[in-house]
Amino acid sequence: MLAEPPPSLRSVTTSVLPRQRRRPADPPATPEDRYWRRLLPVLAALALLTRIPSFRHPLWNPDEGYLAVQARLLASGGTLYQTVVDRKPPLLPWLYEAVFALCGDASLTPLRLAAAGAQLLTALALAATARRRWGDRAGRTAGVLYLLVSVGLNPEDAQAATFEVFMLPFTAAALLCADRGHWTRAGLAIAGACLTKQTGGAALVPVLWLLWHHPGPRRTPLLRTLVGIALPIVAAAWLTGPSRFLFWTVTGSSAYASFTGSELHVLTRGLTNTALLAAGCAGLLPPVVRVLRIARTGAADLWLWLAASAGAVLLGFHFFGHYYLQLIPPLVLLATGALHILPTYRLTSALSVSTCACALFVAWGLLAPRPDLAHTERLAAAVEARTGPAERVLVWGIHPETYWLAGRTPASRFLTAGLLTNYSGGRDGPQVGEKYGVDGAWRDFRAELADRPPVLVVDDSRGKPFAPDRLPTLRRFLASRYDRSGVVDGAVFYVRAR
Repeated sequence: MLAEPPPSLRSVTTSVLPRQRRRPADPPATPEDRYWRRLLPVLAALALLTRIPSFRHPLWNPDEGYLAVQARLLASGGTLYQTVVDRKPPLLPWLYEAVFALCGDASLTPLRLAAAGAQLLTALALAATARRRWGDRAGRTAGVLYLLVSVGLNPEDAQAATFEVFMLPFTAAALLCADRGHWTRAGLAIAGACLTKQTGGAALVPVLWLLWHHPGPRRTPLLRTLVGIALPIVAAAWLTGPSRFLFWTVTGSSAYASFTGSELHVLTRGLTNTALLAAGCAGLLPPVVRVLRIARTGAADLWLWLAASAGAVLLGFHFFGHYYLQLIPPLVLLATGALHILPTYRLTSALSVSTCACALFVAWGLLAPRPDLAHTERLAAAVEARTGPAERVLVWGIHPETYWLAGRTPASRFLTAGLLTNYSGGRDGPQVGEKYGVDGAWRDFRAELADRPPVLVVDDSRGKPFAPDRLPTLRRFLASRYDRSGVVDGAVFYVRAR
């Protein structure tokens, strides 16, 4: 056996050899951490699964096309509310522009992923609110139910990466922050919702109710909320020009919001989309109705949120399907609160019915044909074949995506005939024509056409009330400078006379 080294040698050896530093142990995961680590992957997978149809088509509706064209024009030096105009706030056009700058502007796939992320954030905010009020199970229920019913409309409305989808995370966050007494954050969230779409301001109603019933003084929380709302909106107005911002987001839409004309058409659309939403929320409505009959859940703020959102859907009397998305978050929380006090089998039934409804709407999105998109693609191919990349064209219709698909620059800041004729929203009654357009629009339109006349004009009205033969200014312009060159899929092409 080897002899043990003397003490002096043992001390030298110990001083030469490096000591192994013991890595500090990670703190044990809290129940809060474990809860979200388990729930987050489930909700993320569900958000992607329910939005699989959104990746099937290059575009889902004209709103996406409008945003895509806007983003290209902004990236090439355009100015929002001046050389690029729309009735919407600036946040989503800026988001499209930023995504295009990072990922290129040839595909909306990155925006589809961003929309799935927005739905995930909404689900997480609703889950956090429900968990705070009714416990862990309620949080899981709210998150899952929201994602299941979020696609319960026509896929053109539910799967598109447009305004309501990106507005909802802000509205859900506003309620969550107010529920926790974080008033400045609640105000900032409301501002984000309003800067995405004006009707996001409906979230202010439940926030104010929670503020009023919050213990303690109300003046300071109210001031913080109002400051949180005002600062981002004032900043956006300053960046885009206060007068232009006010006109295009508030005061310039009086004719668009009128109910006169197309009453039967609009009413039919409203009833249809109400029925679709009821089908998508078939698992939510029975527990809400049942609890209304047997108990009070103490959810006055949620009922106010639902009522304010319903008012936002009614505003303007257009009843597009994507407007109804704003109703889903308060409905989900009301259903979650109801299921919390009902027997467990009611929860199982609600989840089962919602899953089946979700599967039907996802299948609809995957299988349904898109005739309007096919028409626009044929039109875009014809425009691309007849013009050069640097040449400007005018597509007189309601499908601005033609410009984006063809890769051509619009000849006007007005990307659809709607802003010039009030046809927006499918108006086909008496209030369609030059005198019903946005104030000053025809003056600017004439100046644009005179300054840089397009090499090609595509009349895609196809017999609708905004056809050029009903509009003296456009009719004279075509007659004096253009020759008819052909018809593609019902759209008439005019080339500039030599």
